[in-house]
Amino acid sequence: MGIVIANIIAIYRRELQSYFVSPLAYGIASAFWFLAGLFFVMILLGPEGILVTVSAYDLQSQQGFQFPNIDVPYEFIRAFLDRMGWLMLFILPILSMGLYAEERKRGTLELLATSPVTNWAVALGKLLGVLTFLLTMILPLMGFEAIALSNSNPPISPTIPLLGHLGLLLLAAAILSLGMFISSLTDSTILSAVLTFAIVILLLFVDLIAKTIPGPIGEAVSHLSLLKHYNTLIQGIFDTSGLILFASYIILGIFLTAQSIDALRFQRQ
Repeated sequence: MGIVIANIIAIYRRELQSYFVSPLAYGIASAFWFLAGLFFVMILLGPEGILVTVSAYDLQSQQGFQFPNIDVPYEFIRAFLDRMGWLMLFILPILSMGLYAEERKRGTLELLATSPVTNWAVALGKLLGVLTFLLTMILPLMGFEAIALSNSNPPISPTIPLLGHLGLLLLAAAILSLGMFISSLTDSTILSAVLTFAIVILLLFVDLIAKTIPGPIGEAVSHLSLLKHYNTLIQGIFDTSGLILFASYIILGIFLTAQSIDALRFQRQ
């Protein structure tokens, strides 16, 4: 067991270091921070942002108009994480496209396939590496959110942003895991990114497809939607079925990746 953990850590460190020396990774991070910052400012301070809307409601309420109460911190977190989920749809396929495709292109995948390190350990180490790099991209945004929410009165319950960011990480892990499997099938990074994007679109909107299927089958298919369960978490609702679904996608991606490399190892033998 100790050898397996050591192998996972070795692959994890190798994968994580590769991102911090890659110009593409820095380009992805820069684009991510720019777009996320733009969403942050527009949601909070934009012409139709939350603060402007609330100020307009307050002004009109003083004139006798009645408006529903708005929980500003909650609406801000929900709206911002909703935009972040959509942003992940475009960022994550690019991050995952080179996990195995680059190994194929450089000819090092055969070395991994025939090495004594198990395919599960390689896949898990790679997934943890790219997920850690993504976390380093998200942490600065969490700092800005904390600054914005620190002035809220009454203060927002910490459960809501924690569940929301947990949902964001689980969504990212599920997409990266499936993208890793797609990357293991081809040596083309562009094809890997396009196929991952297509699969993610299908999984995000599978609940719309399920509405066309009557009966319990349609209800069962709707539970496969990543977007449905992600929206539940960013609303501050703890749903164990959503956690199980995300975990299932993560394990499925790792399993399929290991089987794909096993098939390559069998071909080489």
